[in-house]
Amino acid sequence: MMENSTLEQVIEQLEKYIEGKEPPIVTQLAERKVSPFVLLISTLLSARTKDEVTEAAVKRLFARASNPEEILALPIEELEKLIYPVGFYRTKARNLHRACAEIINRFHGDVPDNLEGLLSLAGVGRKTANLVLALAFGKDAICVDTHVHRITNRLGIVKTRNPEETELKLREILPQKHWQRINTLLVKFGQDICRPLSPLCRRCPIRVYCRQVGIKGFR
Repeated sequence: MMENSTLEQVIEQLEKYIEGKEPPIVTQLAERKVSPFVLLISTLLSARTKDEVTEAAVKRLFARASNPEEILALPIEELEKLIYPVGFYRTKARNLHRACAEIINRFHGDVPDNLEGLLSLAGVGRKTANLVLALAFGKDAICVDTHVHRITNRLGIVKTRNPEETELKLREILPQKHWQRINTLLVKFGQDICRPLSPLCRRCPIRVYCRQVGIKGFR
């Protein structure tokens, strides 16, 4: 297991790496102080979708409908066209309809600010819920997506089988002051350097700390 002092050095180097770089689109939206509803919908659309596609879809959607009532009033077919070509756009369109109805009927039009409430919404898993809690509500939550799961295992920080296990383990070992920030750090780093295939290890600023678990070849 990585020592706390080493973990702090890793995070410090990651902060230096992303300094001046454009953060993931959902982080950008949070920095613009958008509403929790906009952030929730944007996070749902961003799953398995490139940032530039997500950003364009968000702009189209909210130019047409800006709140749960207006989105719910859109026919599913129109909603699909507005968010296309985000990944699984047909499924996401149905989930957006259902989530908006649930926000209106069960939460009086407000996005819930707790994990249980968020997880009860259509299409919302732990990754989305934790990201919304951290970025929209400023709560200490760890969002574990594929980048966070992959990189923390490669580094040897955790040894887990899936993102949920990674989240629970990070809750044990990661200082709470880093919980909100860890996803933003590792998503950008995972997109640029620690990629799923052919990671650019020779260009990696934290290579000296990395156990390279599961890496068979690198450039």
